Amino acid sequence: MAARLLLRPGATAKLAAVGAAGLVLYPTSELHAETSQDDAPVPPKVRKPIYDDEVVDLPSPSESKSSSPTPTERLTAQVARARLFLHKYAAKTEDAANDALAKSFDLERSFTSTVASLAPPKESNEKLMPGLIYVLVSAMGSSIFVRNRNILLRASAPLAVGIGAGYYFIPITMGNVGELAWKYESKYPALADTHLRVKERITRFVQTGIAHSKMTVGMVEDKVGEARESVENWVSKGK
Repeated sequence: MAARLLLRPGATAKLAAVGAAGLVLYPTSELHAETSQDDAPVPPKVRKPIYDDEVVDLPSPSESKSSSPTPTERLTAQVARARLFLHKYAAKTEDAANDALAKSFDLERSFTSTVASLAPPKESNEKLMPGLIYVLVSAMGSSIFVRNRNILLRASAPLAVGIGAGYYFIPITMGNVGELAWKYESKYPALADTHLRVKERITRFVQTGIAHSKMTVGMVEDKVGEARESVENWVSKGK
């Protein structure tokens, strides 16, 4: 029966096809149920030979030429640096000018406020214009009286008389001037100490002069009283 089937036409071709399919579908390695895909055998890596010729990209002559700056680019860079330098210098000059103007304005404001603070208040009824003229005339007149004296007296007498006349005619203004002078002198201890000692001596001298003048006036009054009494006695005796 089997021989009869094999002898049929086309049976040999069918058997050959079945055998080829069996060889293809037959597994060559064993597979287990617990085996995962990661545990599957890894095919060996194919290493590249170390002696393979590597192709190196060399820059073309046109690219090397384009990397260097052109004359136009160099000129542009120089112009940019010059503009930055000029801008920096102009900014510094402007800042210096602004600082100088600010300092000059502050100085002017300080000067005007200082001069205004020396003037007497309106309610004091003290006028500067006649008083300053009186002080100037007094100082010039004293220089006439001491014109034949030594140079020290000729230099100090007008100053002393002018200061005295100032305290007499414009006392409030002279007080303000003295306070301003003391404010600046306080910055220098040696000068302030000298000023205090000179002021103390002058004050003592003035007080001594006033006391002597009072004594002189008292003596003159006594002498005048005695002379008057003697004249009255002589007149009464003549009668």
